[in-house]
Amino acid sequence: MPRNLKDHILQTASELFYRHGIKATGIDTIVKASGIAKMSLYKYYPSKDALVLAYLQTSADCMRNRILTGINDKNFNPQEKILAIFAVFDEMVASPDFRGCPFINAAVEYADVDGPIQQAAADFYREFCHLLTDLARQAGYSEPEELSTQLSILLAGATTREQIHKGSGAMRSAYKVAETLLKINSAEKALTVSGKTPLNRVEINKF
Repeated sequence: MPRNLKDHILQTASELFYRHGIKATGIDTIVKASGIAKMSLYKYYPSKDALVLAYLQTSADCMRNRILTGINDKNFNPQEKILAIFAVFDEMVASPDFRGCPFINAAVEYADVDGPIQQAAADFYREFCHLLTDLARQAGYSEPEELSTQLSILLAGATTREQIHKGSGAMRSAYKVAETLLKINSAEKALTVSGKTPLNRVEINKF
């Protein structure tokens, strides 16, 4: 079936892109691994970039579903959902097939910041930060956007460290830092409500 063939090509290419790198994986390699004719590939994906974009879209869908499942399966409050995201990432980096974040990997390989590959990677992280911001706002934090930025930096950094140093425990360390960040921001919120001076931003940064 044409639809099955299209999915087969994408699945094969996705596995190769993630395992070996996008630029290191040529069309001929994908054709050989898929067991298809090159014309069949180009019928569904007119260029390698089109195939890469489909790979990133599929990766985004999988990541989104995995994250939402991880935070919605239990009766978590918004703050617990934020920490549950770190638990989801911890499961992902623990997989023997883990090769890093597909979006960070793609952004590193494609230097053109205005190109479609970079934009696809940026779109995923923009959407992800929106999720963190929404959760932080629901939890009642006074600066949800700032907290979202801090948390996303923690996740990206820990993911990259685990890619370089497999089994380093970086994501669990990031989880603990996230717990502290949430407590600090909660304390800041409480001080603001009580009429006292909020925690100085420099003191937070020193932590």
